[in-house]
Amino acid sequence: MNPCVGRFAPTPSGRMHLGNVFSALMAWASTRSQNGNFILRIEDLDIRAHNPQYTSYLLDDLQWLGLDWDRGPFYQSKRTELYQEALLRLKQQGLLYPCFCSRADLHVAQAPHASDGTYIYAGTCSNLSQSEREELSKHKIPATRMRVSNKNYTFEDKVYGPISQNLAESCGDFIVQRADGIFAYQLAVVVDDADMGITEVVRGSDLLSSTPRQLYLQDTLGLSHPTYAHLPLLVAPDGRRLSKRDRDLDLGALRAQGKTPEEILGFLAYCIGLAEKDETLSAAQVVNRFSWDALHAHRKNVVVEHFSHVL
Repeated sequence: MNPCVGRFAPTPSGRMHLGNVFSALMAWASTRSQNGNFILRIEDLDIRAHNPQYTSYLLDDLQWLGLDWDRGPFYQSKRTELYQEALLRLKQQGLLYPCFCSRADLHVAQAPHASDGTYIYAGTCSNLSQSEREELSKHKIPATRMRVSNKNYTFEDKVYGPISQNLAESCGDFIVQRADGIFAYQLAVVVDDADMGITEVVRGSDLLSSTPRQLYLQDTLGLSHPTYAHLPLLVAPDGRRLSKRDRDLDLGALRAQGKTPEEILGFLAYCIGLAEKDETLSAAQVVNRFSWDALHAHRKNVVVEHFSHVL
C-alpha cells in the first residue's frame, strides 16, 4: 500500500484565521497518523489576491503551531508551464472554447443552483461560429471554458459520505482559464495534486461541490483520483464564514492576546469532540487522538465567538 501524501494549500490573501488552521491541522494530523508525507503548497496564482508578507506570516504561524511539512513550500505562480501543458491537452481533445460572457451576463441569464448559490452556465458561447468569435474578440478578451459531460460523478467523502453530482445539471461548462490569463483553481489544483503525488485531500466543505469537476478533469487528463475529506466550516454566531478580509479570529490577533499553540489546537480538537473543553493539546497529541469517525459525527458547521470569547 502506498504511503499517504497529504497537503495544505492555502491562498496568501490574509493572515490565517481559525478556520484555516482547522483545515491545516486536520490535513496534517491525518497524514501524520498514517506516517505519511506532508506537502505545503502556496496557491498564489492571482497576484491581486495575495501579499508576500502574508506568505511569511503563514509559514511562521504553521511552524509556531508545530505543523511541519516534508516538501515545499511550492508556489503555483512558478508552475504555470504545467498548467499550460494541461490546457493544451484539453484543447487537443476538443473540449475547450472561448467564452465572452461577463459575470453580470451570467447573473442576469441564470438562477443560482439551489444547493450552493453557484450559477449554472447555459452554454451561451459553446456553439459560436468562427466568425462570431472573431467579431467578439475585437471587443473583449475571452475566458476559456471546458465542456462537461452529462454524467454523474460520484465519490466517497471521508466526512460526508457518498456524494454524486451531474456536472451538466449542477454547474455546466466551467472556466479553466480566466480572461486575464490566470489559470482557474480547478485546473491548477488537479495538475498540482497529480504532479506532487497527493493521495489524500483534506479541505473545507465550501469546496465539496467543486470535487466532481476535479474528478472530471482527472479522468480527462488521465490522472489518478486522491481520496477526499471535506471539513465542517467554522462560522460566526450569525452563520457567516470566518473571513481573512474581516480578520475573524486570525492568528495575528490571537498571538497578540498571548494565546498559546496548545490552547488553539486544544480548542479546535474540542470543536469536533477530540478534547475536553479548555483542554490544551500539542500538535502531536492531536495526532494521537485523530479520528475520521469523530469528524463524521461532528460534520455540522461549528459556531465560534469573536476574539475575546473563543478561547
